[in-house]
Amino acid sequence: VAGGAAPSTWMPATRVSRSDWRELFTANLETMFFMSQAVAAEIRSGGGPGSIVSLSSISGMNTAPFHVAYGTAKAAIVAATRTMALELAPDGIRVNAIAPGVTETAASRTYTDTDPERDRAAIAMGRRGRPEEQAGAILFLLSDLSSYITGQTLLVDGGLDLKWSHLGADNTSLFLKDESFRDAIRRI
Repeated sequence: VAGGAAPSTWMPATRVSRSDWRELFTANLETMFFMSQAVAAEIRSGGGPGSIVSLSSISGMNTAPFHVAYGTAKAAIVAATRTMALELAPDGIRVNAIAPGVTETAASRTYTDTDPERDRAAIAMGRRGRPEEQAGAILFLLSDLSSYITGQTLLVDGGLDLKWSHLGADNTSLFLKDESFRDAIRRI
């Protein structure tokens, strides 16, 4: 399991530096790809079958302004998952990913607020996900219960993608807690 680095760059696409771009692609796509490559080699040497699960994001499945580098890196994980699934299937290796939505973690609390009313309005299930729910999806994809599933990205988002309405009138994420940060993004 790889490719779970949190977003660190919120800015207009016209302001993303090469350094920002590389940082997010290294932390997400490159890490996922080379870890998956190493795991596939181990599974092959052990005679297989096996399963690889990577972490994409709802940001890789939908668009969000000011989030181009992160969203693109996560979308690339979806594409890499599908390609590796096709290549590795003859060896009995399944490759899938999960795409978490807003999940309540220590890291997410550093850049998102907690507004239960907004969560109820924006997320179909009315709340943020918990890490153990993401883990449950990963365990399912690693288990024999999903033995005929490969090349898929499972959204684990409580239905946020069904109600992709977390953007305010200014196109900044309503989940960002720091109003001055949201103002700064709007001014860039």
